[in-house]
This record gives sequence, C-alpha cells and structure tokens, in this order.
Amino acid sequence: MAPSPTGHLHLGGLRTVIFNWLFARHHGGKFLLRIEDTDLERSKPEFTQSIVNSLNWIGIQPDEPLVIQSEHVPEHRRIATELIEQGKAYYCFCSQEEVIERHKKKMGFDDLFVKYDGLCRTKKITDADLLKPYVIRFALPAIHDDVGWHDMIRGEIVVHTSQLDDFIIVRSDGMSMYNFACVVDDARMKISHIIRGEEHVANTPKQIMLYRALGHDAPEFAHCSMILGPSGEKLSKRDGAVSVLEYKNMGYLPNALFNYMVRLGWSHGDQEQFTIDELITLFTIDGVGKKAAIFDQTKLDWLNGVYIRQAQPGQLWNRMVEDVDHPIFKTIKWTDQEIHQAIALYQERVKTLAELAHELHILHNPCVAYNQEDLLHWIKPETIGYIAQIKQILEEAPEFTLDIISARIKEFAKTKDLKFVNIAQPIRIALVGKSSAPGVFELLAFFGKEESLRRIKDLLEFLNK
Repeated sequence: MAPSPTGHLHLGGLRTVIFNWLFARHHGGKFLLRIEDTDLERSKPEFTQSIVNSLNWIGIQPDEPLVIQSEHVPEHRRIATELIEQGKAYYCFCSQEEVIERHKKKMGFDDLFVKYDGLCRTKKITDADLLKPYVIRFALPAIHDDVGWHDMIRGEIVVHTSQLDDFIIVRSDGMSMYNFACVVDDARMKISHIIRGEEHVANTPKQIMLYRALGHDAPEFAHCSMILGPSGEKLSKRDGAVSVLEYKNMGYLPNALFNYMVRLGWSHGDQEQFTIDELITLFTIDGVGKKAAIFDQTKLDWLNGVYIRQAQPGQLWNRMVEDVDHPIFKTIKWTDQEIHQAIALYQERVKTLAELAHELHILHNPCVAYNQEDLLHWIKPETIGYIAQIKQILEEAPEFTLDIISARIKEFAKTKDLKFVNIAQPIRIALVGKSSAPGVFELLAFFGKEESLRRIKDLLEFLNK
C-alpha cells in the first residue's frame, strides 16, 4: 500500500489496504507500506501519522519498516540519469505553455490531452543548457506497440503506445513524478503484487514500460472498482466519505469496520460476518467483483451493532475510553462493576460506541430536562397520582430486587386496571428523562432504592410545578 500523505486515510484507501493485507496473509507473503510524499507542497507529517494511526487502529501493521519515498530521491535521480545515458530518457526545456501553444498550432484546436511533440528528444545538450529549468522525460519506444497486462480483477487490458507521449518522470524541482518514483521503489522493495484503485489503470502502461526500461519484470496488478454512494454517484461525506479516524471517533469497532470494508466488493457466498482468521483463509482476488461497490451506512450500523452485542462490557468500555471523545469519561463516578452493568443495559439497543457513551451519560447524571414529546404523550392528569403511589410502593418494598420490584408494580397496575405501558413509560421518564430506554425494572434495579426514589421525586416535583 502506497498512500500519499496529503490527507487522512479514507474508506477507499482502507479497503485497498485490507485487500492487500489479506492477500499477503492468505499467500504467506509480506504486506509493505510506503508513504509517497514526493509532493512536497501538499504532503504533511501529520497526515503520515494519521495514516499510520488509522492502520494501527484497524489492526494492520506492515511486515517490514515503513518506507518514506522522499528519503530515496537521490536514488530516483541517479536512475533517471542512467536512463538518460542509455537513451531511454532525455532533458526537456519546454515549458507547459510552449507545449500547449505548439500543439494548438499543429492541430488547430484545443485537446483535453496535449501530446508532447518530442522537440527536445534529439536536442544536443550543453552545460549551459543544464543551468536552465528543465524536466526529464521518458523516451517512448520509437516503434509504437501494444502494452498489455493480465489484470487479476479485470482480465486482459491492452493500451497502444500511440495513445501516450514522452511523459515526464522528473519535475523541474528535481522531485520524481509518481509513475517513475513508484516503479523505482517497487523494484527496490521487490514488490510482487499491487492491488489498488481503478483510477490507476491509466498509469499502468507507463509503469510497465518503465519496469522494462529498468530491466525489471512488472508486478502483477489488480485494480479494484470504486466505492459509490447509495445514489450510485461518487461517495460524498454525507454518504460515508469521511476519514477512518472519524469512524473511530464515532464509535465503530475496528473489527466491524474491517469486516464491512472487505464485503464492499468481495464476497464468499451469502456470509456477512467473518473473523479475521476466516478472512485470511477465504480471501482471494477471484472473489473481488468488477462492479462498483455501494456503500450502505445502514448495513454498517447493523454490523457494528452485531459486534457490540457480541462483545464483553469491559471490552466495550476500554474501547470507548480509547476511541470516543465524550465528557462521561471525565465525570463518571461508578465502579467498574456498575459501569459493566450499565453497558449491559444498553448493549442490545445501540449501534455505535458514541451512542452508548451518550446513553451512559444520561444514565449517570440526574435529569436536567425531560423529553417534551414523551411528557405530552405519557403524562395525563391522573398519571401524577399513579407515580406518587408507585413511589410509596417502592419505599415500602422490603428488598429492592428486580423480582420484588416487578411483582409489586405489576400488582399495582392490575389493581388499578391500567395497561402496564402507561405505568412503565412515566417511570422511565423519571429515571432517564425519556421513554426510550431499557426495561423499567432493570433500570430500577440498577439505580437502587435511594437513587430511583430520588429521580421519581424529582419528576413529581417538576410535574406539580
């Protein structure tokens, strides 16, 4: 995987990493990571750290030390000079404006793709020339021919060199262009397989010619289709095009996101949930489809909820403290046992750890406001009297256990000929400020007698005002 540190790692890049890592693991190979930072203006160290942090969080580390491309610029330049000496590259002193102007004069109209006309290809270079600004161009073979490869996903792809021109391999600032730098580095790192996005298909014939010019065999290529939004258009931030670390902060479990991203474009029958070991065993490029994958936020939320329900409360708490930014972690006064009991109350109800943290915050702190819609729906004139009577029943309970609480409240509802929900929902509002909450008896048992009665008393005072 060779990301550019010009931004955070997003979902498309994450899926590419996962496919590369699983492919390497499945075949007993090595997964390598190279940071391609030769775009000096846009590359930032903080983005490099963000990419590394994203991969660490998802559970992926390279099998060899991280490679920083800019550290190998002298090697790139040395090899570019060798190509010039071999007649496979040349100095070019034409500005982009001059190239465009000559093209317009020759063709009589503007083209989207402006071919370089090779003016400097046979130019005799003097020492004085080298004091001027210049780029280095790759010299295409004089005889046009097909450049093809068998793509592991897309099958046979062939491009005729007549569609290309003598492309730049070293910029005027001395930094290597992407196609040249990655080929030199791939050769040095002994890269055997490259799995990347379909936007790189156009780069592949240039890179194959560079491998040949350097005397190396080209790696095997696999180009994955794009990830699209639900509407079939390019993924937007609204649909899910946010960074991996944002998904971390939103409370998605790393294994859940890993699992979901694998299924975007790869399948094994109808199976949806996989362990990492299963994925390593089952993953093959043959299972990666050619069609674009559609990102489905609802499905990701569902899968994350499955992983949350399967986890131990202690594991979820540790993950929340590590990943989610929420005031609950600074103010909480519960014991570890109380924390785990509280998580167990909501584990079946939430889809993200951020949502869980929010619910724990409500549970932990006395209500400062009640949901107005719930009050209007569930609190009738006679309800205040029923709540007061339930408060008295709970005060007189010999023990504040779940069984005793539930038996007494159910008996009260039966005696008053009330639907249980008309009793349960007002109590929920008293306890957590809203009617959407875990079972009312479980909440009362969790809070205990003193805190439950205090919260019910607070609601009664609020309603009487």
